[in-house]
Amino acid sequence: MKSTGIVRKVDELGRIVLPIEMRRTLDIAEKDSLEIYVEGSSIILKKYKPSCVFCDSTKDITVFRNKNICPRCMKELKVL
Repeated sequence: MKSTGIVRKVDELGRIVLPIEMRRTLDIAEKDSLEIYVEGSSIILKKYKPSCVFCDSTKDITVFRNKNICPRCMKELKVL
């Protein structure tokens, strides 16, 4: 993990502000979704990309019954 040297305080509602320079660098726009991961005592934020529930592909995802499915897995399901 690379340190940015940026320190932010958590407000009374548990929020932090990501600096504009960091959001621009990481292509994070207003209203974008971020996934939250925990690794040991670290919190990791990643820009959310929907992925297939079967193979984790992020290309051409379709939502079927509230599940994300890629075309390849959809085709395999039709064969069953």
